[in-house]
Amino acid sequence: MSTLGGPTLGELGEAAVLARIFPRLPESAATILGPGDDAAVLGAPDGRFVVTTDMMIHGPDFRLAWSTPHDLGWKAAATNLADIAAMGALPTALVVAIAAPADTDVALLEGIADGLRDACELFAPGCGVVGGDLSSSATLTIAVTAFGDLQGRDAVLRSGARPGDVVAVSGALDLAARGLEVLFERAVDETGAPDAARAIAVRAEFPAEVEAQLAPRPPLRDGPAAALAGATAMLDVSDGLAIDGRRIATASGVRIDVDSGALESPTSLTGGEAHALLATFPAEVALPGGFRVIGRVLAGEGLSVDGIPYDARGGWDPYVDGVR
Repeated sequence: MSTLGGPTLGELGEAAVLARIFPRLPESAATILGPGDDAAVLGAPDGRFVVTTDMMIHGPDFRLAWSTPHDLGWKAAATNLADIAAMGALPTALVVAIAAPADTDVALLEGIADGLRDACELFAPGCGVVGGDLSSSATLTIAVTAFGDLQGRDAVLRSGARPGDVVAVSGALDLAARGLEVLFERAVDETGAPDAARAIAVRAEFPAEVEAQLAPRPPLRDGPAAALAGATAMLDVSDGLAIDGRRIATASGVRIDVDSGALESPTSLTGGEAHALLATFPAEVALPGGFRVIGRVLAGEGLSVDGIPYDARGGWDPYVDGVR
């Protein structure tokens, strides 16, 4: 995997690699004890914290021919921070574990670190990397665990939606899926393998769509804002509106009815990796931030579109779609 022209992980060894990466990583304002010991120590002023984890694996989750190292760090941070925001919490810290082949250029890990730093600085100032692990593997894998502070509020769960609430979303629902579609259509060679040169051209031609897929910008500040405004349920739309809407419906024991006229395109229902925030609010609440109404909560169960039950699978399932 040595393509960037610098020393590899195997040539430098773990201690030297960490010495090059640590200075590039963002610091957390919640840190009492940071990297360097057996574990970090974080402050939790609320007395509670939320925690989530996500993994990105070369092949099912990203292609090195399409994503830059900076993209990988950025997306690894953004996708985890979106889950924290969906609970109504403020992101405070990340723990990052990376497994890579020994012949990987250390510059790739440095680029990942830069992406982690830049995403934290944009989306969650004060959130930083407080520890992690490095290991060797035949397949590049990035695993991130994120922590968040509820700031004295209760977490916004999936189970609080009530009949009479409005269904609202902040962020684009279809751009990331369209970006993945155009990459598979135009950024591959004659055999169907991802092609780096063609990916650069596609990214220039479809910047919004490809950026939404490779380096997403979820509306993280709208998560705590939704909690303050009285959101009754919320989640990060990572697997598609149809799947994630059903998750709120099932957890809350209600029916989520979507207005098709409020969606950008049919892809909005089935496209994965949007990392928009889907929430329900009492009808009388003034929606905060970039939230817009796309439906309503009714008595019943499941998901419907314009009042008609919607049973198509759609969305993203790693055991079905991840083999593409």
